[in-house]
Amino acid sequence: MASNTYKHSQGAGGSRRSFFSLLENLINVEKFFDKGLPVQFLMPFLFSTILCIIYIGNLHYAEKNIRKAAKLRVAVEDLRADYTTLKADYMYTSKQSEVAKKAMTLGLKESIEPPFKIVEHQE
Repeated sequence: MASNTYKHSQGAGGSRRSFFSLLENLINVEKFFDKGLPVQFLMPFLFSTILCIIYIGNLHYAEKNIRKAAKLRVAVEDLRADYTTLKADYMYTSKQSEVAKKAMTLGLKESIEPPFKIVEHQE
Protein backbone atom coordinates (compact mmCIF):
# COMPACT_ATOMS: atom_id res chain seq x y z
CA MET A 1 0.00 0.00 0.00
CA ALA A 2 1.28 3.45 -0.88
CA SER A 3 1.80 6.03 1.84
CA ASN A 4 1.03 9.71 1.59
CA THR A 5 4.10 11.91 1.46
CA TYR A 6 4.53 15.64 1.32
CA LYS A 7 5.91 16.78 -1.99
CA HIS A 8 7.52 20.23 -2.34
CA SER A 9 6.36 21.98 -5.48
CA GLN A 10 9.04 23.84 -7.36
CA GLY A 11 6.77 26.60 -8.76
CA ALA A 12 8.02 29.19 -11.26
CA GLY A 13 11.15 30.14 -9.33
CA GLY A 14 12.72 26.70 -9.42
CA SER A 15 15.31 26.64 -6.61
CA ARG A 16 13.93 29.70 -4.82
CA ARG A 17 12.63 28.87 -1.33
CA SER A 18 10.64 31.03 1.06
CA PHE A 19 11.90 32.34 4.36
CA PHE A 20 9.42 30.25 6.33
CA SER A 21 10.44 27.01 4.66
CA LEU A 22 14.07 27.76 5.53
CA LEU A 23 13.05 28.58 9.09
CA GLU A 24 11.06 25.34 9.29
CA ASN A 25 14.09 23.38 8.18
CA LEU A 26 16.38 25.11 10.68
CA ILE A 27 14.04 24.74 13.64
CA ASN A 28 12.62 21.26 13.37
CA VAL A 29 9.88 21.22 15.96
CA GLU A 30 8.34 18.00 14.67
CA LYS A 31 11.00 15.90 16.40
CA PHE A 32 9.64 17.07 19.80
CA PHE A 33 6.17 15.82 18.94
CA ASP A 34 7.05 12.44 17.39
CA LYS A 35 5.80 10.52 20.41
CA GLY A 36 2.97 12.92 21.29
CA LEU A 37 2.82 16.00 23.50
CA PRO A 38 5.77 16.13 25.94
CA VAL A 39 3.96 16.38 29.27
CA GLN A 40 7.14 16.97 31.28
CA PHE A 41 7.39 20.47 29.71
CA LEU A 42 3.76 21.37 30.35
CA MET A 43 4.12 22.62 33.96
CA PRO A 44 7.18 24.85 33.34
CA PHE A 45 5.49 26.22 30.22
CA LEU A 46 2.29 27.02 32.12
CA PHE A 47 4.29 28.56 34.97
CA SER A 48 6.24 30.82 32.62
CA THR A 49 3.01 31.76 30.80
CA ILE A 50 1.34 32.74 34.08
CA LEU A 51 4.41 34.75 35.08
CA CYS A 52 4.32 36.58 31.74
CA ILE A 53 0.63 37.40 32.18
CA ILE A 54 1.25 38.69 35.71
CA TYR A 55 4.21 40.75 34.46
CA ILE A 56 2.14 42.33 31.68
CA GLY A 57 -0.71 43.08 34.09
CA ASN A 58 1.69 44.64 36.58
CA LEU A 59 3.18 46.79 33.81
CA HIS A 60 -0.25 48.08 32.79
CA TYR A 61 -1.12 48.79 36.42
CA ALA A 62 2.12 50.71 36.96
CA GLU A 63 1.63 52.80 33.80
CA LYS A 64 -1.93 53.63 34.86
CA ASN A 65 -0.65 54.80 38.26
CA ILE A 66 2.05 56.91 36.61
CA ARG A 67 -0.54 58.62 34.39
CA LYS A 68 -2.79 59.22 37.42
CA ALA A 69 0.14 60.68 39.40
CA ALA A 70 0.95 63.04 36.53
CA LYS A 71 -2.66 64.27 36.40
CA LEU A 72 -2.68 64.77 40.17
CA ARG A 73 0.63 66.64 40.00
CA VAL A 74 -0.89 69.07 37.49
CA ALA A 75 -3.99 69.48 39.66
CA VAL A 76 -1.85 70.20 42.74
CA GLU A 77 0.10 72.85 40.84
CA ASP A 78 -3.18 74.51 39.75
CA LEU A 79 -4.50 74.46 43.30
CA ARG A 80 -1.22 75.86 44.63
CA ALA A 81 -1.44 78.74 42.14
CA ASP A 82 -5.07 79.39 43.18
CA TYR A 83 -4.07 79.31 46.85
CA THR A 84 -1.25 81.81 46.28
CA THR A 85 -3.56 84.16 44.37
CA LEU A 86 -6.30 83.98 47.00
CA LYS A 87 -3.82 84.49 49.82
CA ALA A 88 -2.38 87.60 48.13
CA ASP A 89 -5.91 88.99 47.60
CA TYR A 90 -6.80 88.32 51.23
CA MET A 91 -3.63 89.99 52.48
CA TYR A 92 -4.37 93.03 50.31
CA THR A 93 -8.01 93.37 51.40
CA SER A 94 -7.19 92.90 55.08
CA LYS A 95 -4.81 95.89 55.19
CA GLN A 96 -6.00 98.71 57.43
CA SER A 97 -6.30 101.21 54.58
CA GLU A 98 -8.48 98.84 52.50
CA VAL A 99 -10.69 98.04 55.48
CA ALA A 100 -11.07 101.79 56.14
CA LYS A 101 -12.12 102.39 52.50
CA LYS A 102 -14.78 99.68 52.70
CA ALA A 103 -16.00 100.97 56.07
CA MET A 104 -16.43 104.47 54.63
CA THR A 105 -18.90 103.11 52.06
CA LEU A 106 -20.98 101.84 55.00
CA GLY A 107 -20.85 105.22 56.74
CA LEU A 108 -18.25 104.28 59.37
CA LYS A 109 -15.19 106.38 60.13
CA GLU A 110 -11.78 105.35 61.34
CA SER A 111 -11.06 106.29 64.93
CA ILE A 112 -8.41 108.97 65.38
CA GLU A 113 -7.85 108.33 69.08
CA PRO A 114 -5.53 105.48 69.95
CA PRO A 115 -7.01 102.57 71.86
CA PHE A 116 -6.58 102.48 75.65
CA LYS A 117 -6.45 99.67 78.14
CA ILE A 118 -9.13 99.27 80.82
CA VAL A 119 -7.67 98.03 84.06
CA GLU A 120 -9.86 96.60 86.82
CA HIS A 121 -8.54 96.96 90.37
CA GLN A 122 -8.92 93.89 92.49
CA GLU A 123 -9.50 94.33 96.22
